[in-house]
Amino acid sequence: MDDHADGGSGYRGWADRLAEHLAAGEPGLRYANLAVRGRLIRQILDEQVPRAEALTPDLVSLCAGGNDILRPGADPDAVAALLDAATARLRATGARVVLFTGFDIRQVPVMRLVHHKVAVYNLHIHDIAARHDCTLVDLWAMGVLRDRRSWSQDRLHLSAEGHRRIALRAAEVLGLPVEEDWREPYPPLTPAVWADARREDLRWARQFLGPWINRRLHGRSSGDGLDAKRPDLTPLG
Repeated sequence: MDDHADGGSGYRGWADRLAEHLAAGEPGLRYANLAVRGRLIRQILDEQVPRAEALTPDLVSLCAGGNDILRPGADPDAVAALLDAATARLRATGARVVLFTGFDIRQVPVMRLVHHKVAVYNLHIHDIAARHDCTLVDLWAMGVLRDRRSWSQDRLHLSAEGHRRIALRAAEVLGLPVEEDWREPYPPLTPAVWADARREDLRWARQFLGPWINRRLHGRSSGDGLDAKRPDLTPLG
């Protein structure tokens, strides 16, 4: 369950990759992915949590609230209260629940304006994880995600490499054996010329930031009309 899903972008998201790590040690694993890009925490609580409860899973990953925090006027305390409610319901099924903190987005133009709200929200997530005895994956602490190569061109969604590294980190936290290291540094980059970097920022603002703001103002989402790609627990493969 995730509000940051790849949404059909052509590569496997971190949840799919994590399922593969799990399946490597547990043949016959059944896996569902209820995530839909752009969903808000209230939608996740009302739509995805009941579906997850009905599946009676053994393990649930819940990464939610990020889309809410990015919205103007967002209240981290209110978002956290809904995450707390979702977590309580999932834990009541007997499932092990894995929570994820928000990302450190200070390096992204404009998004750094809500950096402090993400930090406050993360404090809540740490508390929720402790109170409900959840496993916690601290994405904020993953310095490698501050490299722009961990992000897609829109700077809002993870790249394939970003998803791969998060899956490795989650597997590590769950105690699964992995052969690769999510901490492995990216190859050095040639520093960008200042003027070229500013032109790239302007291109990004026109192509991605402007449409994103317009969708927020009109109450639309890039995930409108989409449904979960794996709504039922089925064998992986």
